[in-house]
Amino acid sequence: MTARTRITIKDVALAAGCGVATASRVLNKSGPASAETRARVEDAARRMGFVFSATGRALQSRKSMTVGCLIPSLANPVFAEAVQGAQEELRSHGYQLLVASSNYDDETDNDILTTLLSKDVDGLLVTMAAPQESVPLAQARARDIPVCLMFHDPLPDWPSAHVSNAQAAAEVARQFALYGHERTGFLALRFSTSDRSRNRFDGFRAQCAALNLAPPKLIEITETEANTPSILAQRLSDHPDLTAIFASNDFLAIAVQKAAPLMGRHVPQDLSVVGFDGIEVGRLLDRSLATIETTPEAMGRQAAQTLLTGLQGGAMTELAPLPFTFRAGATLSGPRAKSPDDDRGAAQSPSVPPFTSNDKQG
Repeated sequence: MTARTRITIKDVALAAGCGVATASRVLNKSGPASAETRARVEDAARRMGFVFSATGRALQSRKSMTVGCLIPSLANPVFAEAVQGAQEELRSHGYQLLVASSNYDDETDNDILTTLLSKDVDGLLVTMAAPQESVPLAQARARDIPVCLMFHDPLPDWPSAHVSNAQAAAEVARQFALYGHERTGFLALRFSTSDRSRNRFDGFRAQCAALNLAPPKLIEITETEANTPSILAQRLSDHPDLTAIFASNDFLAIAVQKAAPLMGRHVPQDLSVVGFDGIEVGRLLDRSLATIETTPEAMGRQAAQTLLTGLQGGAMTELAPLPFTFRAGATLSGPRAKSPDDDRGAAQSPSVPPFTSNDKQG
């Protein structure tokens, strides 16, 4: 049995009736070609079963055509959607995405970055605990490897695709005030390792002060408490005066909904809840979740486009924040009128149009 003859790019060019350089530009998506020529080359490659040698291409271009991507979790659809957007954008330019998650652990963050750099990735997309303190990230910069952050508020010299966490959180405070809430809480997980959560709390607290509301109570919980309704109910019972809780993400807001009945409290009559992210499952609950709705796929695309600028030798500049929308839901209403016999009634919701950050940013 004879060995199968290896198809080369010269064979594809001959079958397509063009030069090798033209065939290479088409298949690498690296240069101009007419629509007719592109169609002929791609058809010839398909028919002949031609596949580029990634090793050979890397040796020729001194590029791996790969981008490393570090995120906290693939279980959270917000990060998964961002990765999807980034991947589609990068693939259209011939790059493959290598994805890893750290489960919000800063030591794992740096281990993963070190591994990705050892794979000679051409660039990095990163969401991590402390990018400004990361040694591997500093090493990437020293090696002129482009880096773009995702979800992080802007940091000096680090471009980041993001939503303004402080501005979005301020809108939650305004909504609580419009509905008549005066005593509120902020529920956080991994508060010490998430600049997103801290910035949301700071923006929320500042707007509460501006509206003459009581300072919000910061309620920090563990992973176990977040995943165990009975334990979370015990923690929330320590704050019986609160009529509304702003959760730092939608999963925590949903956890509050599960825990509230165990405290003998009804959402939203006794306790209003607002989340952050706008995950689709929040719409499907028996009581649809009020939340800050973001566009993580657009965030991933913006990060990838910025990184591509750096990969092509351009200057990567600070990015304008992406828009957000306040999504009204059934978990937000006015606080219950003080009546010991009333276990059903709730104050009527004010007539408030949906808020979008475009209204602020123009």
